[in-house]
Amino acid sequence: MPIKMLIVINMGTAMIDPGQLQLWRLISPMLPIGAYAYSTGLEAAVEAVWVHDESSAREWIHGLLTHNLQQVDLPLFARAYAAWQRDDREAVLGYQRQLLAMRESRELRQEDLQLGDALKVILKEILPPEISPQAPTHEVSFAVIYAFACTRLDIELTGAASGLAFAWCENQVAAAMKLIPLGQRAGQRIMTRLIASIPAVVQHALAMEDESIGCLLPRLAIASAQHEAQYSRLFRS
Repeated sequence: MPIKMLIVINMGTAMIDPGQLQLWRLISPMLPIGAYAYSTGLEAAVEAVWVHDESSAREWIHGLLTHNLQQVDLPLFARAYAAWQRDDREAVLGYQRQLLAMRESRELRQEDLQLGDALKVILKEILPPEISPQAPTHEVSFAVIYAFACTRLDIELTGAASGLAFAWCENQVAAAMKLIPLGQRAGQRIMTRLIASIPAVVQHALAMEDESIGCLLPRLAIASAQHEAQYSRLFRS
């Protein structure tokens, strides 16, 4: 007769961080905010053949990560996060105005506000009932409402900023895979390069002084403006 053995695995006292789970939820492609509908100028860059293969796609996306996100979105997100923590709504509005003023085109500004509005609607359903009424009711940019969600869901700042950068990179790579097109393995090779850069990007962004915020990206501005009148397109920006 075979001997049946019961194997007991001691899981110890490891604790699961609820904030980490909430972060995964906020950056999941399943979150219904429509991020997949935006290319942030990439579609026009492909049309102009500035981006045409894996190498050029990697350099385009990496350039925006280390300039646009690092110099604008992430440092202003961090300031909005701190302002939400102390419930300083006047400061939040100031950071939002600064963020929107740095958008290179009407289309990019609309993308920011439309994503922010979509997340605001979702938060009414996923935030605890006692927290949901605290959410802003006015027009809000994505980074600002994302900062609000992170403070209310106990997601720590560095993880939240890293998640924001990762989700943006993933969306850009997905857009490049459709537009060029690229295969899934090429997309993963690009993500490998981007993921390796995210820690330094976040560290730099969180340490920035106020006067250092901002960047100049002429090709992004041109691509986005041209996309507004592009004859045939898949994406909203």
